[in-house]
Amino acid sequence: MSSIQEVAALAQVSTATASRALSRPEMVALSTRQRVMQAAQELAYQPNALARSLRQRETRTIGLIVSDILNPFHALLAKGVQDTAEQHNYVTFLFNSDEQPEKEARAIRTLLGHLPKGLIVVPTSGTRQHLASLPELPVVELDRVTGNPEATTITVDNIGGAHAATTHLLGLGHQRIGMIVGRQDISTAVERQRGYQQALSEAGLDADPALIRSGNHREAAGYQAAHELLALPPHQRPTALFVGNNEMTIGAVLAARELGLEIPRDLSLVGFDDSRWAQTMSPPLTVIAQPAYALGQHACEHLLGLLGGKRASTPAQMQLPTELIIRHSTGPPPLS
Repeated sequence: MSSIQEVAALAQVSTATASRALSRPEMVALSTRQRVMQAAQELAYQPNALARSLRQRETRTIGLIVSDILNPFHALLAKGVQDTAEQHNYVTFLFNSDEQPEKEARAIRTLLGHLPKGLIVVPTSGTRQHLASLPELPVVELDRVTGNPEATTITVDNIGGAHAATTHLLGLGHQRIGMIVGRQDISTAVERQRGYQQALSEAGLDADPALIRSGNHREAAGYQAAHELLALPPHQRPTALFVGNNEMTIGAVLAARELGLEIPRDLSLVGFDDSRWAQTMSPPLTVIAQPAYALGQHACEHLLGLLGGKRASTPAQMQLPTELIIRHSTGPPPLS
């Protein structure tokens, strides 16, 4: 193990300053504190320093990192966490990763300077690696999972939701059902594609790779993916689309309108996530709804349970149900 003297030397500060930066960060200038924490991390000293800080701290703060605060789903997650934390006299520090592991890592480093008692995180592809260096910090993974079997996770039934969406379209008579999926290094995207494929398989259909396009959880990616699918010749074009999140669904709607396709006469559409715009647009969208606010509540309650010493013999892995809400964006396929 590295010593505090080595950390101080790397950070180009005195040993006393390095010690204060790790144990009493409020007494050290932000730029100096960040330099010391970076040096501690590089030298693998940070975990031990963090463990001592966690035992000694008196703060009532928790951290929350979401992947896209502009997405209404993540905003509701955050509100569920914050409202629950406030009920227990905790303060929530909110960070936005923008789906970027590097930005998530910076958020974690900044958060540690405030001596949090725990962390709730909507994981990026780099989260598992980032959390490996923080063994003493109680963490709850929210909405997505890193694959760590020791993690406490609060998610929804993504496979079941995607299966319900695809089954609904199959029941209307659709055979060419396209899907716009999210990033394949994100657990929710992988699970939703699995549910889509399972429903097709149960109906005796193979998932056609030509009808699947990958997006990046963003409106622009959804638009591009939908445009590629809907610009295919009519006999190859999907008659229905299942879209893996609400931001990509907006893009898909815009692409359909640009190409002159009428929903649902020419194209049926099901999105994953509900929102006010999905209910009020014309036509209102059929969706798989998630209990976003309740997800945030449960995540915070589980974290507070960990802080109170309620560690079960096996980590809690709560999965909430989704709901298929049928509106007016789905109907029978167009006549050939």
